[in-house]
Amino acid sequence: MVSQAVTVKGQVTLRRDLLQHLGIKPGERIDFEKLPGGELRIRATRPTGTIDGFVHALDGKVKMKKPLTIEEMNDIAAAGWAGQLNDHE
Repeated sequence: MVSQAVTVKGQVTLRRDLLQHLGIKPGERIDFEKLPGGELRIRATRPTGTIDGFVHALDGKVKMKKPLTIEEMNDIAAAGWAGQLNDHE
């Protein structure tokens, strides 16, 4: 367990090893969740976006030899959910 001092302004500075444990980099945000019993859960804020934003981020970066059929897409999705996904072309 790690103890940190609280400043007169009510601020706490997290040590670098704690930030690394959370996967936090400078400028990123942290979520605090109030739990019963005066406890807090601290975790890295993970950005959520839209499918359009995701597709736009991939635009021009994914090169396919040929378009996939619906059946091929379904097979890839099933393999991914089963943890058996390899590189598919």
